[in-house]
Amino acid sequence: MGRRSPVQQLRIAIDTGGTFTDCVWVDNGRVRMLKVFSTPADPSQAIVEALEKIGLRGSLVLLNGTTVGTNTLLQRKGARVALVTTSGFEDAIEIGRQARPKLYDFFFDRVEPLVPAELRFGVEERTDRQGRILQAVAPAELQELVLRVREHHPEAVAISLLFSFANSDNERTVAAVLKKLKVPLSVSHQILPEFREYERTSTVVVNAYLQPVMQNYLENLEYRSRRWLQSNSRLRSGHNNATVFVMQSSGGITALASATREPVRTLLSGPAGGVVGAAAVARRSGFERIISFDMGGTSTDVSLVDRETRTGSQSEVAGLPVGVPMLDIHTVGAGGGSIARFDTVGALRVGPESAGADPGPICYGCGTQPTVTDANLLLGRLQPHRFLGGEFALDLGRTLRMVSEWLRNQQSALKLEQFAAGVVRVVNATMEKAIRVVSIERGYDPREFVLVAFGGAGGLHACELAASLGIPRVIVPALPGALSAFGILVSDVVKDHSRTVLWRVSDKLPMTKLEKEFSALRKAAEKDFRSESWRGALQYQRTADIRYRGQGYELNVPFTRNLMDAFHREHHRRYGYSQPEREVELVTLRLRTTMRSPQANLAPSNARRSALARAGRARRSERAPVCFGDRKIETTIYARDDLQPGKKYSGPAVIAEYSATTVVPPGMQFQLDRASNLLIAIR
Repeated sequence: MGRRSPVQQLRIAIDTGGTFTDCVWVDNGRVRMLKVFSTPADPSQAIVEALEKIGLRGSLVLLNGTTVGTNTLLQRKGARVALVTTSGFEDAIEIGRQARPKLYDFFFDRVEPLVPAELRFGVEERTDRQGRILQAVAPAELQELVLRVREHHPEAVAISLLFSFANSDNERTVAAVLKKLKVPLSVSHQILPEFREYERTSTVVVNAYLQPVMQNYLENLEYRSRRWLQSNSRLRSGHNNATVFVMQSSGGITALASATREPVRTLLSGPAGGVVGAAAVARRSGFERIISFDMGGTSTDVSLVDRETRTGSQSEVAGLPVGVPMLDIHTVGAGGGSIARFDTVGALRVGPESAGADPGPICYGCGTQPTVTDANLLLGRLQPHRFLGGEFALDLGRTLRMVSEWLRNQQSALKLEQFAAGVVRVVNATMEKAIRVVSIERGYDPREFVLVAFGGAGGLHACELAASLGIPRVIVPALPGALSAFGILVSDVVKDHSRTVLWRVSDKLPMTKLEKEFSALRKAAEKDFRSESWRGALQYQRTADIRYRGQGYELNVPFTRNLMDAFHREHHRRYGYSQPEREVELVTLRLRTTMRSPQANLAPSNARRSALARAGRARRSERAPVCFGDRKIETTIYARDDLQPGKKYSGPAVIAEYSATTVVPPGMQFQLDRASNLLIAIR
């Protein structure tokens, strides 16, 4: 990796995925990257392995995008949580809303609440919607509550009382008493001071469910990183410290203490880095309207960026409502490791089950079930000797043998290439639907956007998807297989604050009241930045959630003096109509406070060259048969490092590099631009 000066601070971003752990950092002005296999049983193990390969000397700032919270929620391996709420509302998290995700499915199973009935505790208290305390919690009941909760030995406690967003006094009183339990507390007015008690309670419960797991992971990561630095450095201890920061679902970095306290904000940690990175690299090529397409080993994440990233506050993860701000990302179980199978009627299915990193695809040497990666290898789209820059060779012979045997066992008459082509078509259909969800289903025409393809498998499928959707251009950035890590590296520090007000607006905006509320949010944000010792200029973005009176949900629009006009325009764009004469309700005020990253303007143009290229043994352009549709065509295989910026090339082509492979079908043209992005014109 090159020698370093004896004392320095390295700022490294690490994205822990289901198959690979990706690392990106800057060394002497050059962007470097490394991929290692993930270690799902202990994600920090792969990170320490990466540090060993990087050969760090000095202090470390580690920016981590992690799937620990998401996996904990999906696998139901979180903490034993007790819920304290207003008496009579103990079962709100089980009753939920009347909306059914699958309206006509008679066998639909409701998602089990994270807190069983015996761990839900009610307290006699009441605050009204204006924030007036109608009944305080009796001291005797509080002492009894401590005893009742302690009997059940919870590992974390969630507290969510009615209308605590309007007045948190009762909630503060309960929290102060429950501190005696010496377990993590998640309190709703601190995490989500907004209306809708079901969503607020669900969010706080999810936070409590993740707290002990996330705390253990992050503290272990920081401890192991520091121990590794100290054991591998000849420097004084003051020069070999490790500090950990975490990527949030909203697209910004936060301190370890904040992520430990509110892990619910990290559920889309890694994918958020991908969206930030995609928007940054596309902007350098002059594109501001993009659809990010991140296809990794386990899943595919897509998001639409219309000049700026889109953040929502009403999301659902693992079937549970989560009300904290998250980038608008749609995820499907389609990745390079997605497993192919035949269902009971003989139809070919792909995913959502994944081979992950262990055992991985057949071609990795340990897997036994065919995956999307195996299919791409059989079609000639992946070149065995060029995978990971030649550092890890794919086993084509094993794949041919085991997939043939698997097809015989399935009593399938398909030939190898027919089966592989079918796998690609099926997984493409899944991903095409995902892109439609974030574009067409939300009122956007994908033909007006460019597709930014990244992740280890994104470039293999992007051109075919773009052609199906009428998207005119595909961008494959430098560092495609680690763009999420790059996005984390260039992400700003972000704090989100909100407050529900529920004001009716018939004519003029109550500007004095609004400025007072935003001033309070600003003070809270500045206090948070000071408490985490951040130093730098702050930028503020004010928005408001608005709806027509009588509607059930809101639209978020930028806060200006022309707020009402902006709302009517957005409503018309989203739903095809607006009603300017109708009374409007101002629901929730939001403030996003940002401190710019010191590497915000970094470009991933000087990416790490492959091991083969550095050793002078890289094969340059060559010809090989590749399957496109039902045809096998002699195709030029390029090393991306050898492409000349500005020169136009024609497909069919396969472009190999360290972290990914890009397939360009016949009839399409491509070139490298000045920003080192690969631009592909779709025909």
